[in-house]
Amino acid sequence: MAIHIVRLGSPRGPDEGLRLGTVRRPPRGVPKAEFATRDFYDVWQPQLSPSAELVAEALSAHDAKAWATFVRKFKAEMKQPEASHLLDLLAALSHQTSFALGCYCEVEAHCHRSVLRELLAARGAQIAESSHIS
Repeated sequence: MAIHIVRLGSPRGPDEGLRLGTVRRPPRGVPKAEFATRDFYDVWQPQLSPSAELVAEALSAHDAKAWATFVRKFKAEMKQPEASHLLDLLAALSHQTSFALGCYCEVEAHCHRSVLRELLAARGAQIAESSHIS
């Protein structure tokens, strides 16, 4: 039982469980009925995505200083009650069942899911070892 950190649209791993999409927008050009069958997500959780302004900031963060600024701002957003409570819930659930959360970004190290990984680990979440930063 653990949280798998994944790239949405990638093939599902064994024992991955339910897949949560932590993205601001659904996948373009994919009918809603096909989100799960095309390995995007089963449940959409935009509360765990950066705000639209921060998404733009992350996409333009081309150096370590700009990325660190994004991380600081995203962590502040995740301290808001709705997101914080959801992170607490997911950390607790990780001890009872396996599930995955993810984003579309190709490289986890330059994606908000790396920050979610850190925030969940700080809450004592079980995170699957097979999940790795690309």
